This record gives sequence, structure tokens and C-alpha cells, in this order.
Amino acid sequence: MGTSTPFGGPKGKDPLVPDFVNDGDAAPPAPPPQDGDGTEPVPPAPPPRPAPAPPPPPDRFRNARRNFTKFASSGGDDRRALGRAVSQYVSQASGGSGPAARRMGSSRGVAARIAGFLGDVSARGLQAALVTFNLAGMAGSSPAEIFSALVEQFCPEGGSVDEGIARDAFMETVVELADAGIADMSSLTPEQMQTVLELYVAHTIEDRIYNDIGIKGVEIPADAGAAQAVQDQLHEFILGGVSDAFSEAAIDFAAIDPNTIGQTMERIYGAAFDILEALGEEEAAK
Repeated sequence: MGTSTPFGGPKGKDPLVPDFVNDGDAAPPAPPPQDGDGTEPVPPAPPPRPAPAPPPPPDRFRNARRNFTKFASSGGDDRRALGRAVSQYVSQASGGSGPAARRMGSSRGVAARIAGFLGDVSARGLQAALVTFNLAGMAGSSPAEIFSALVEQFCPEGGSVDEGIARDAFMETVVELADAGIADMSSLTPEQMQTVLELYVAHTIEDRIYNDIGIKGVEIPADAGAAQAVQDQLHEFILGGVSDAFSEAAIDFAAIDPNTIGQTMERIYGAAFDILEALGEEEAAK
């Protein structure tokens, strides 16, 4: 679990989808229309002002934080508390899977870029895909070296908490590539490409939950082994839900459309949060 982005956790009064979350999918504004002779722009009519969103419940993080702390205090043994924490994080702290997915703005954007790169590798080959990023000289490099170079292009250092989570998760994914059996970028299978994305998306959700409800919780176990067990179980729990979401999406990497991959990743994030909420409820009921 990454620790380079903690910020103390959001407060209950913070909006469900903070202003710092950059969706990355918004289309550029259309040029203003012109009058009859085409010489003077006609000011566009102002868009209707949306109704203000109701304020979120001020204590929406309380239950999830309490149960995550209980899970951490058990050294990872209290799986029911883990299930309640994750389920309550989605349903109460985030306001459901939709708002939870929208809070992952930068992470979704980077996931779409990773998917686009992998699709390009599948369609045109590694060398051609690397030329797009001025990395042609890295064609013979290891997957970790190639993706490390892409980290700097897809999510440069600095920025908001959301951007920090996206970068941290990408670097965590790079570290795990070898253990996932990804050793040759020039002969990636569709299953390996999906594994890369599953690892990345799981790490972004894990880091988001950690920042929101788990910062103090993971500090509770005095034993380093117990603390690691807490982090490993959270990661495995989230990865399971994310893998199910990708299986449902059935991405065809050879036919990825750059114009729609962003929407696809938003659906996957939403499905992942839905699945995690359900899995959490199941775990809590055992």
C-alpha cells in the first residue's frame, strides 16, 4: 500500500466529489455562434445553473473508519470488520458506487491511458506504441523500465491528492509486474494486459480508501508483520472485486477505441465499487 499521498483524511463536511478531482473526460467548449454576416460573435446563452447538491452527512466516514480501525487492531483477523468497513465506505462515506467512481477522476484518466497504450501494443506492436511517447529506444527494456518511463508521462509528480494517488498506484503496479509474470512487453497476452490494469485500478482504490478512512488504522498494529497483514488483506480483497469487474467488462485490447476508453474505465470503476460493497456485506454477514 502506498504511503506517499496521505493527507489526514477528508472531513465529513467535504463534498462527495471534491473540486480537485479532474474528470479528464469533459469535451472542450464549442466556439461561440456568429451572427448573420459571420463577422461578430453572438454571446452564447448562459447555461442553466444546476441545483446545489445537498450537503453530505457530516458523520458519513464514522462507521467505515471505526470498522477499519477494528480490523487493523485485530492484526487482520477480523474479516467481518474489514467487510463492514469497505461496504460502509462505498455506501455511506462515498454515497454509492457512482460518486465513488467519480472521485477517482485522475486515476480513471491514467487507467484509460494505460489501456490505450496496451491496446496500441496489441494492435501495432511495442516499437510503434513506444514511438508515440518518444520512447522507441526502450523497445528492448523490461516491462518495469518501460512502465516507469510511462509514469512520468501519464502522471508527473505533483498536483492534487487525486493525482498523487494515481501516480502512487502506478508506481506500486510497476513494482508488482515481475511477480505477476509480466516479463516481456513485446509478447504480452490479453490476459497479462488485463492483469496490468487490474493491479493499477486495485491500487488506486486501495490508496483512496487508505487516505479516506485507514491512515490512522494501519498505524495501530505494533507488530510490523501484523501491519503488513492488514495491508495485504485489504489489497487482496479489493483486487478480487476489481478482477470481477474487469471480467464483466471483457475488454478487447486489439480493438480499444481511444474515444470511448475513458467511459469504459468509468464503468469498470463503478462496477468495482458495486462489487466491493456487495462482497463487504457478504464478509460482514459471515
